Amino acid sequence: MAAERTNQRKKQTKAEKRAETIEQILNVAEYLFSRNGLHGVTLKDVARDVGVHHTLLNYYFDDKQHLFDAVFARRAAVTSERRMKALDAYEASCDGKPTVEGALHAFLDTDLDLYIEGGEGWRNYGALSAQVANTPEWGAKMMDEHFDPVVLRLIDLLQKALPHASKEDLFWGYHFVSGSLMLTLARTGRIDKLSGGACKSEDYAAVKSRMAHFMAAGFREICGG
Repeated sequence: MAAERTNQRKKQTKAEKRAETIEQILNVAEYLFSRNGLHGVTLKDVARDVGVHHTLLNYYFDDKQHLFDAVFARRAAVTSERRMKALDAYEASCDGKPTVEGALHAFLDTDLDLYIEGGEGWRNYGALSAQVANTPEWGAKMMDEHFDPVVLRLIDLLQKALPHASKEDLFWGYHFVSGSLMLTLARTGRIDKLSGGACKSEDYAAVKSRMAHFMAAGFREICGG
């Protein structure tokens, strides 16, 4: 019995070590991919920065694409689930009368909070998401896979808030929201230069205080709400 408990502890220790190693690999890969893209990073680059031999990466991940997919999926699941819960909670609280601002705040603010509070790892993921969203040959498929359900949930709420809006106008409105959010997450630094330092690409709190209001006005303008 004692030997069984000892073996169990050893197994748990191995499992914990494996999880820690994978987490470290994902963090380093996320950082490198966010700066250099899928094609600008090799498994040897990741292994070097982790401090392990590159064959260890092949033990955990079949190839670079598999590693990239795992990096993207890790946080995509978190933000998608959080936003879905926020949209559901908002609808439950609005007594059947959702507003454009309310729906957009639930969708956008919940996501932006991750980049405000989640540290550099989340900011790296944001930059990576912007790359993926702007890569037609394979990025669109990844965005479809991870985010279509929560995007369609937002559209459903916006349709209820703007019952006379056409489907076409609602989806174009979302297109503009998504484009603005992705440019924000890319942190290009362009707004810093254009504004002479008045605005900062890193200032997600400033974005949060403005984006939903700005986009709500746009939806009402094109949808006639």
